[in-house]
Amino acid sequence: MKDKKIGGLAEVVAGQSAISTVGQEGIGLTYRGYAIEDLASQCSFEEVAYLLIHGHLPTIRELTEFKLRLIVLRELPVVLKKVLEDIPANANFMDVLRTGCSMLGTLEPETKEYGQIKIAERLLACLPTILLYWYHFHKTGKRIEPMVRADSIAAYFLQLLYEKPAESIYVNCINTSLILYAEHEFNASTFAARVTASTLSDFYSAIVSAIGTLKGSLHGGANEFAMRLIKKFDTPMAAKEGVRQMLAKKELIMGFGHRVYRLSDPRSIIIKQWSEKLADYTHDKSLFSISLAVEEIMWEEKKLFPNLDFYSASVYHFCHIPTEMFTPLFVMARVAGWSAHIIEQRANNKLIRPTSEYIGPTPKEFVAIEQRQ
Repeated sequence: MKDKKIGGLAEVVAGQSAISTVGQEGIGLTYRGYAIEDLASQCSFEEVAYLLIHGHLPTIRELTEFKLRLIVLRELPVVLKKVLEDIPANANFMDVLRTGCSMLGTLEPETKEYGQIKIAERLLACLPTILLYWYHFHKTGKRIEPMVRADSIAAYFLQLLYEKPAESIYVNCINTSLILYAEHEFNASTFAARVTASTLSDFYSAIVSAIGTLKGSLHGGANEFAMRLIKKFDTPMAAKEGVRQMLAKKELIMGFGHRVYRLSDPRSIIIKQWSEKLADYTHDKSLFSISLAVEEIMWEEKKLFPNLDFYSASVYHFCHIPTEMFTPLFVMARVAGWSAHIIEQRANNKLIRPTSEYIGPTPKEFVAIEQRQ
């Protein structure tokens, strides 16, 4: 690790990876060498997940077999369903995923025979089931049937949520969103997963570490905050004035700027196009116009550009996804990237143990308890 004293380890190189590039001049965002623009426009999320986990884009046969495996792996153990039923109805949605993943790890522990690739595929397949089984049990009073034959994770998630097949435009939109959220180099949650993996802990523990890290509002959750912000305003003019007032009070506006990108987030350009497309499709131009107004003021006042989270908020809203599910949907995508990083960390492992700069008191003489004032 380079010897740099920068807050939050910004610009500090903490390791090597062959999985993705983020913010490199002249390269942009790539997954294993493939530009995000090409992946988002030409691939299914399953192709991208396969690329990340297995290291190469699948052939037609490999993709077909992969999708069939994922369909079979959607079912949950009876014991896990009971645990989900016992989780309170008012629980944080991220806590449900964290607990579900942890419980699955006790029921189907990692072994030499049941290794990391199988667990990665298992989690990719069943995380939507975990969340939506709990959601429907407590919110609609139903025990949903997870063995829906939808051939993509996007279609499967939406069909479980809606309790009927989703329109293709929504499926295609969520498919793109999953691709955009699938991987992003050494972000906080991925780094947490690699730290856990570096101790030689099990695969599930590394994923639980990542979920817990993503739950933090400075990493995940920005799309949820962005949605709450946008819904505050009735018109673009009200949005401009409201955001100006928030900035004057030094309030944090989520969904703008990025620790790595300097000029723009390439993912935001793609998801913004989907937000506009869905605004036209749903005949709801207000939300998109308000989003544009917020973006305009943030650039005028702070020279901050929208990141992926900002327009993802309106996209998910247009797709009729509850706001509390925005960050869990992030998890369902990023588990592919987390898995790739855990596998990579294990392949050439060294314990991740940085040092700190001590700023405490100078050495002191010990005082016996009877003599302390």
